[in-house]
Amino acid sequence: MDMSNIANKEVERLEWCKLPGKRIRAAGCNARLGVHGDSVPLDLVRVTIGGQEAFGWSRINEQRAQELLGKKVGELFNNRGDVSPLHYDIEFPLLDWLGKIKNKPVYKLLLGDTDLKISVPCYDTSLYFDDLHLEDDDDAVKLIQSQALEGKARGHRAYKIKVGRGAMHMPLDKGTERDIAIINGVREAVGPEAKIMIDANNGYNLNLIKYVLKATAHSNITWIEEAFHEDPPLLENLKNWIQSEGLNVLVTDGEGDSAAQIVDWAKQGYLDAIQYDILHYGFHKWKNLGQELDKVNVYTAPHSYGCVYGNYVLGHLAPLIKGFLFIEWDEINVEGIDGSNYIINEGKVEVPDKPGFGIELDHHFYSKMVEKSGWKVCKKLVR
Repeated sequence: MDMSNIANKEVERLEWCKLPGKRIRAAGCNARLGVHGDSVPLDLVRVTIGGQEAFGWSRINEQRAQELLGKKVGELFNNRGDVSPLHYDIEFPLLDWLGKIKNKPVYKLLLGDTDLKISVPCYDTSLYFDDLHLEDDDDAVKLIQSQALEGKARGHRAYKIKVGRGAMHMPLDKGTERDIAIINGVREAVGPEAKIMIDANNGYNLNLIKYVLKATAHSNITWIEEAFHEDPPLLENLKNWIQSEGLNVLVTDGEGDSAAQIVDWAKQGYLDAIQYDILHYGFHKWKNLGQELDKVNVYTAPHSYGCVYGNYVLGHLAPLIKGFLFIEWDEINVEGIDGSNYIINEGKVEVPDKPGFGIELDHHFYSKMVEKSGWKVCKKLVR
């Protein structure tokens, strides 16, 4: 990529605020946490470089922003258009800026120009423990079925179900049986062609996950996520058992505070996919890791729950990695952000061929929020 004509443009201004966001439906508990609720604010930085504004998720502080003022594009990017590792803490606004200045979507910056329409499989990640107030398992099943069908009406054809009710919120036996009933009930509701994943948030042990997988074998689960805390002997045992049972279930992990060796364990065959968070791990690190995992036939399935921005940027990461499985789609409406260029159709996200990340910002509203509760740093003009 030719960066020579923009290499001397400088960072002139950085602004930060939290934009208020709300889920379309409040999220309940999971196996280890209480009610997640419906309020999901978005940390957003707007950057101005050479007169061009752009924006993206970042949690830099005001002091770090001051350090970035006056930095030149040649310092921020290499000649391929990759963000310098020294500036990964602001890589999303920078990638959005480069896309806008080059009039290309981010995926074309890194993949190269293509006429292919980018469409990426996604899943509805909203099926939490919203049933704990119900005594009867049949009523609980009907509630989660209705939520899955809401997702189907929004275009989803894949669904992730939180399990592990017996880890904390219900007695072990009753919670596990309800997990099983809900998994099988969702399969009945969404039909045989849909993908179903389950996520235990480390709320199971080895024997419990075997019990659940056996009881739901006819529901054809695509993956089990975070069955228990990462432990190579247990993961190896689980993988061998899945094979002996003739199940076609992937074992995935890495979303939370994962073990440092987790990628090595995946390469050794104990895990089928890695799930580091897209925002906290980062776009460039994920691009590099995903391409490394491709070489050893390990899948990529980044976590992105709890921040709508992840929905969008994953659509630009996916074309760069052959083994990319799904976008984790968390439906959140953020005031001042318009992501309507991203359309879910028959289980896939259609990624817009628009500059940067293809998201629209209400700049007037954003400026008001910066004044109200954010910060702004500007380069001093030399006269």
